[in-house]
Amino acid sequence: MSPDSTLPDTLSHATTEAETLASLLRGQAARRGTAPAIREKRRGIWNTTTWAEVSKEASALAAGLAARGLGTGDRIALIGENRPRLFIAMAAIHTLGAVAVPLFQDSEAEELAAQLQAVEAKAVFAENQEQVDKLLDVLERCPSLSTVVYDDDRGMGHYAQPALAAYADLRAGGATGAAPALPMADEAACIFFTSGTAGTTTPVAMTHAALLARARLGAKADGLGEADRTLVYLPPGWMCQAMLGYVQALVAGHCLCCPESSDTLLQDMREIAPTYLLTTPRMLDAIFSQVASRMQDTGGLNLRLYRSALAIAKRTARRRLDGEEMSLGDRLTTALFQVLIYAPLRDSLGMSRIRSAYCTGDALDPETLAFFRALGINLKQLYGTTEGGFLLAMHRDGAVRADTVGAPLAEGEIKISEAGEILVRAEALAGTPLSDTPASPEPGWIATGDSGHLDAEGQLHILDRTDNLVRLTDGSVLAPRPIETRLRVSPYVREAVVMGEGRAQAFALIDIDTAAVGRWADTQEIAYTGHADLAAQEAVHGLIAAWVAEVNAGLARDPAQAGFQIGRFILLPEELSPEDGLLTRTGKLRRTAVAARFARLIEALDAGQSEVVLEQTPSGEGAPVAGLRICEAQVVGAHASDRRAA
Repeated sequence: MSPDSTLPDTLSHATTEAETLASLLRGQAARRGTAPAIREKRRGIWNTTTWAEVSKEASALAAGLAARGLGTGDRIALIGENRPRLFIAMAAIHTLGAVAVPLFQDSEAEELAAQLQAVEAKAVFAENQEQVDKLLDVLERCPSLSTVVYDDDRGMGHYAQPALAAYADLRAGGATGAAPALPMADEAACIFFTSGTAGTTTPVAMTHAALLARARLGAKADGLGEADRTLVYLPPGWMCQAMLGYVQALVAGHCLCCPESSDTLLQDMREIAPTYLLTTPRMLDAIFSQVASRMQDTGGLNLRLYRSALAIAKRTARRRLDGEEMSLGDRLTTALFQVLIYAPLRDSLGMSRIRSAYCTGDALDPETLAFFRALGINLKQLYGTTEGGFLLAMHRDGAVRADTVGAPLAEGEIKISEAGEILVRAEALAGTPLSDTPASPEPGWIATGDSGHLDAEGQLHILDRTDNLVRLTDGSVLAPRPIETRLRVSPYVREAVVMGEGRAQAFALIDIDTAAVGRWADTQEIAYTGHADLAAQEAVHGLIAAWVAEVNAGLARDPAQAGFQIGRFILLPEELSPEDGLLTRTGKLRRTAVAARFARLIEALDAGQSEVVLEQTPSGEGAPVAGLRICEAQVVGAHASDRRAA
């Protein structure tokens, strides 16, 4: 029996010329009409929408949109959480032959206006009053925008703007309308915006054929099928969530499960027990921190067992990842902890049935990867760019390496430029930027902006963004991201920014996790009034200094990394957030914005000061900050003298 014979029909062959997202939806509804397509938890109850119901409602919505003058090629945006009606609206847009433009639901009005103008959107599906209000604020600046469809009508009773249309009314109005013309495979299906780590976002169009080909490659790699289910909780505006959620579901036929809220995410995951999961380093860091905090609170024997299990898990997982054999003692100890710790913990996290989990969006610390794999979770990494059609490289079972993101996928190419930048070529599978982008150093190739290399086994290593690389005074080149990722492993560190251009050693801006550090401070009977006050506490400096010293000790054990230890650090008086423009909507650092906001602190770190005096927080909001202490970090080995010289 061939490997493909057990897969759904949609996975057992290459994308055909006629296939589109709309035709796959019709096919799923015809073959498996009563099977669950989407499950959503509302008020504590899981509700199911079948493939037939999705197809029927999408057709009615498409006819309703056509009745309002919308048609083939029109750009229609979507703003909201992962909900059945958002996915159905996307299906309706594709049924109409229009182009779906998923946007981030927490975007500010100004950001939305710029993106709607860039794609000349003619309509928007908005989830609720909050989104509608933002759109009405910018409506006059978006001349192409004629229709705003809202789903949740709470608080909307007094709105009478002619551009507004209720979702229910649009669906009812199209229930008896004629079916619109279907799109072609080589026409644009979606427009996604790049993450904007450099400060600006670029719209990139993807055809039906390109999306389906990439989704099919990823689905076949893990044998996804109709019995699988996945939790969709990441922003719908992120191309990766749309690709590995909505598009892959159409290809493989698995069920999408929408949690009730971010607050109930882990509980909802325990209830739904997904078999396939997309996650991010920050999500895994949050889970790891939550587990560590819970175990710290229990204390006693449970805490000692957990720490022992964690140590053996990391050690054995690293050996497996490095291809080494486990000793008999390690095998026996692992079997014992499997019963006492790993299986119960895996079950409590809702990960007991996961066959494959993928992490992407930023660098994943090797220790974190080792921890989750030691629990028995088949966690892997994948890599992609919006312009390249996203799925470019991924770990395969049996070939997971902690320091790589896997080998390139078929139907695409990856190579490294002379300057060390990762270049990709995916031909028809790549996206089409709708605005100017930096020129590639080589014609026909897409410049990713990432620095890395391919090893002898063909696996791809990612260092950092090329613009982020730091050259120290000894000529060595520091990639900040791996060190920042390591710093974030601590439950007390929410974010870290490593700098040091032209210095003898690196320094760090550290954003503490207010909730985790606050709980720790409570146990130490330390009084504080907020984030800035907490970050100014002497005991908190000691807590973070101990962790920075541990990170430095780890760097010192690797001769290639020993010179990149953190010499000095400062605790930020305010949190980094996307709303302040310091992080992207997917949580990546915007270094230029961070450097501008905290210029005074960076100057003080660079000048060797022990304190920096501020009359107010760098944002100009909140309580005044009298003075911020700059801490000297414990540096291991000969580099301690380098730090003093710096």
